[in-house]
Amino acid sequence: MSEKKIKKAELLVPAGSPEVLKVAVDYGADAVYIGGEAYGLRALADNFTIDDIRTGAEYAHAHNARVYVTANIFAHNYDLEGIRQYFTKLKATGADAVLVSDPGVFMLAKECMPDMELHISTQANNTNYRTFLFWHKLGAKRVVTARELSLAEIREIRAHIPEDMEIESFVHGAMCISYSGRCLLSSYFTGRDANQGACTHPCRWKYSIVEETRPGEYLPVEEDDRGTYIFNSKDLCMIEHIPELVEAGIDSFKIEGRMKTALYVATVTRTYRKALDDYYASAKQYEENLDCYRTEIAKGTYRQFTTGFYFGKTGSDSQIYDHNTYVKNYSYIGNVQAVTADGLVQFEQKNKFSVGDELEGMCFDGSNTVCRVLAIFDENGISMPSAPHPKQRLSVKLDRSVLPGMILRRKEK
Repeated sequence: MSEKKIKKAELLVPAGSPEVLKVAVDYGADAVYIGGEAYGLRALADNFTIDDIRTGAEYAHAHNARVYVTANIFAHNYDLEGIRQYFTKLKATGADAVLVSDPGVFMLAKECMPDMELHISTQANNTNYRTFLFWHKLGAKRVVTARELSLAEIREIRAHIPEDMEIESFVHGAMCISYSGRCLLSSYFTGRDANQGACTHPCRWKYSIVEETRPGEYLPVEEDDRGTYIFNSKDLCMIEHIPELVEAGIDSFKIEGRMKTALYVATVTRTYRKALDDYYASAKQYEENLDCYRTEIAKGTYRQFTTGFYFGKTGSDSQIYDHNTYVKNYSYIGNVQAVTADGLVQFEQKNKFSVGDELEGMCFDGSNTVCRVLAIFDENGISMPSAPHPKQRLSVKLDRSVLPGMILRRKEK
């Protein structure tokens, strides 16, 4: 194995809530990125209070993982004093790094948290090695590449920056229609600013066109009675290209999805964890398991897959024109909270299931335990034939053993 492969790439996973942070760590994340209650770009996620960040960092550190906090909005004058106060509180939480995109916020972070590791968000449009060198000179440890870069461009960046400067790149998840996420559509249509964390995702909406002299006459962009989704990108997936990502010199493999469920996070994290571990064990082992990775990654929700810009400019095949819905092959049933002495599996139910259903327990080693539901009991111990209502706390008898922390899912019928 070449010298480049000795330093193992980090697997960086999103978490939109404390529950999902634990899932990400349990399923193999080396690091987790989260948002506080303000100043990140996912205002609609559950997000983390200062106490949540502290507790999350403690949990991650106990499992040899790290926590990065996003503060990557483009700040206005009225944000600055609040950001200063936030950073003053954040520095004592145990967070390992903070992601920023605004130069003014970067300088505030250095002033308020002089010992905090600082990363530069993809929102800063980092497309060339001079930009990387600029941020390195100011004290940034890591820069996240713009999604529009090819592997050849990333290799060139690696060749021109100091060895101790880290490159982070997205390898999986939703792609934004706008250049590195700089988008005004949401603000224009709804008054909710994507660059302030409140994107309504108008790129996923269905559009027609209206000719200037014929107001009210809607014309389809494409001859299809279902309409067209001209801005709707496929999801990025690089699970089949781990060797190329490593050889390009990427230090951190980033998964997109702070708005995603625990099932999504568990599925993607576990699959990339196995793929990375297999590759670093031997290239042959990785190649032999490619079919397994493809099968497992497709068990999460997705919009069809693309390799984005990594192998050159994208074409029409990177877009989805006939719908805006996810492919969903499995339903999230619950996250095992405890197993009683008499074998009852306790969790808060997420989707409907019934006695007799076959569930998959997602083991932490990458395998699955297929088990059948023998009985369902509510909080009062009353037997139920099915569990139709989300957020019920249940005790369930299964015909196979599962462990606390494991995700349970059911194949869609």
